[in-house]
Amino acid sequence: MIFKNSSKSKLTLAFISIVITFFVWQQGLRDSLNRPSVSFDISQKELEIAELSVQSIPVNLKKFFIINDPVDQINKSLSDVTFEELTERNKLIRIITSESNDSLIYKNITKDFKDKKFKFLIDEIEKKSNNNKSYKANSDKFDLFKGDRFLYHLLSKKFDFDDSALITKSFSRKMFLKILAIRLIPLLTILIGSILALKILWKTISLRKFGWKEIKSLDLELIDMVLLIAGGFVVLGEVVSPLFSISLVELFSKNIPNELSQSLKIFFGYLFMAIPPLWIVFYQIKSLNGEFTFKKDYLQFNFLPIKYAIIQGIKGWLTIVPFVLLISLIMNSLIDNQNGSNPLLEIVLNNNNYLSFFLLFVTTTLLAPIFEEIIFRGILLPTLSRDFGVISGIIVSAFIFALAHLSLGEMPPLFVLGIGLGITRIVSGSLFSSVIMHSLWNGLTFLNLFLLRT
Repeated sequence: MIFKNSSKSKLTLAFISIVITFFVWQQGLRDSLNRPSVSFDISQKELEIAELSVQSIPVNLKKFFIINDPVDQINKSLSDVTFEELTERNKLIRIITSESNDSLIYKNITKDFKDKKFKFLIDEIEKKSNNNKSYKANSDKFDLFKGDRFLYHLLSKKFDFDDSALITKSFSRKMFLKILAIRLIPLLTILIGSILALKILWKTISLRKFGWKEIKSLDLELIDMVLLIAGGFVVLGEVVSPLFSISLVELFSKNIPNELSQSLKIFFGYLFMAIPPLWIVFYQIKSLNGEFTFKKDYLQFNFLPIKYAIIQGIKGWLTIVPFVLLISLIMNSLIDNQNGSNPLLEIVLNNNNYLSFFLLFVTTTLLAPIFEEIIFRGILLPTLSRDFGVISGIIVSAFIFALAHLSLGEMPPLFVLGIGLGITRIVSGSLFSSVIMHSLWNGLTFLNLFLLRT
């Protein structure tokens, strides 16, 4: 029996933790189905940037960047969604871009707008519709919307006034560079990654073996993994810790902007969530060795040679990108309107506070990779590999990694990413390499969302 040497108290704690984890995770996965997919917002933001960059795109390149009119595409995508489900901003964009004067059928719905500026705009659109030829709005009335350049640009088209003072040539060039980066960076990554993957596959077939490095696991039992993941990561980290972190931030963030407050909740929420499982790791290592010394590399971080570790992390990241994106494309083709995107993605996409942005950047590219790699590739993967074999260890740890993110829609690509992280960990023999790879993956996602801001 696997748990034969375990005490009754450990078995009881493990059983209670598994039961709580089951209910927490199944509820989290069900809730994810009610969260909208961020892919809709991402595609719209990309079209907005394309429209704002039109005047700066070289004529010979326009056919590659602007296939159809971006504004028409935005209107079509918004029309495919029930009007009540749209955000206030998207309701306005749909009305403004509608060619028909019947757009005022939405007036009864828009009366519930919370934003007074939007209510004013509906009145202006009504006047324009009722007096299509004779009504000339004073462009100064729309200065309220200069903070949203795309919306202001749409208003200039609707009410026929000049927006060149705001949508300048330099701004348009900036938008063109953004659209260039948004389109080219993923393509280059996929191309380089595909070449690397083929090269590794050919080498593996030629040598008829995969170059696993020696993987050392701590002398822990599977029940210790249950206590770490279910007890530490879920019960203490995801259930108990947020009670303290959210209360702490709310106590000190009454007079700060909502965006910053939201980011502080995520930042401290992640810190508080990481403390219990990391304390359990510390206690487990100390109980095995009689002490805990930072100089000892218990988890095989193997920083040195640092150049090798970093290169392995970069190679792992580049190699897995094509596979994760392929799985995402397959999922999108099989399931329309996938829900369940990580809410953090939407927060980053719509954030305009730079301090808030910095906190989110640190959380996603530093805290999350270090913490998650210690748990899933530093402790769980070596233990599973020791007891069930390397391949089983990689697959099971990747599945738990994907499941822990509580998003049904994102589980398949996260599972593939988890497999890539596990392979990188074992091939490189360095946990630091998988941290680098994880950080790069989150960083590329973060960069893409940052570029999509208008």
